[in-house]
Amino acid sequence: MALETIGGLFGERFGGDAPVLALHGWGRDRRDWAPVLSATGGWAVDLPGFGASPPPPRAMGAAGYATLVEPVLAALGGPVVLAGHSFGGRVAVHLAVRQPDRVRGLVLAGVPLVRLPGARPRVSVRFRAVRVARRLRLVSAEALDRARRRYGSADYRAAEGVMRQVLVRVVTESYEQELGALACPVHLVWGEADGVVPPPVATRALTLIPAGRLTLLPGVGHDVPAEAPGALAGAIAAWLDPSPGDVR
Repeated sequence: MALETIGGLFGERFGGDAPVLALHGWGRDRRDWAPVLSATGGWAVDLPGFGASPPPPRAMGAAGYATLVEPVLAALGGPVVLAGHSFGGRVAVHLAVRQPDRVRGLVLAGVPLVRLPGARPRVSVRFRAVRVARRLRLVSAEALDRARRRYGSADYRAAEGVMRQVLVRVVTESYEQELGALACPVHLVWGEADGVVPPPVATRALTLIPAGRLTLLPGVGHDVPAEAPGALAGAIAAWLDPSPGDVR
């Protein structure tokens, strides 16, 4: 299918015209979902700032991104199965909470949903030193920004302008409150070898979700749509044609 606009974003329909909307991870685009949606049908969009969609008008977190994606849900009409990988899953959680009548089920993979007790972000010792020096007003703001560019994550170094500000916001977010407010069933599909968002994040998130289940995929890492598209397709398909025993 050709690239189209839907709800103000660029997107593409893969496979058949199924009520599915898939959201990609940070630094990726709609094409990540092609192996999954070719089996189930459905839409994948380029989130603002990725692929063909222009950046958001200002720095915002996942909640702001959800606002920009809500018109896509409206354009799709009836209840959809909403799928999200990594950053896209952050946005999907907010969408499902805000639009419970438009989301029949939520499939999440490799999403940083919660912070684990005692877990701290990995920050370069040198960057921490510059940050402390800035707090003491021993170095300039420009020096701190140079240190961020030099010692920041690959995602931070690759991001520019407003997208760098978006990244700084979202990496500090956590979604305990939103998880507890989900009205739809949730299927967490996780790689056992995910070193970016390890399985204990999914296990912890599962305790907060009113109706959820977790599937761990042996030998699969963080990029579940590429490494295990069949597992995601199966989770999505289960809510396209649910059996009586499925969690609702």
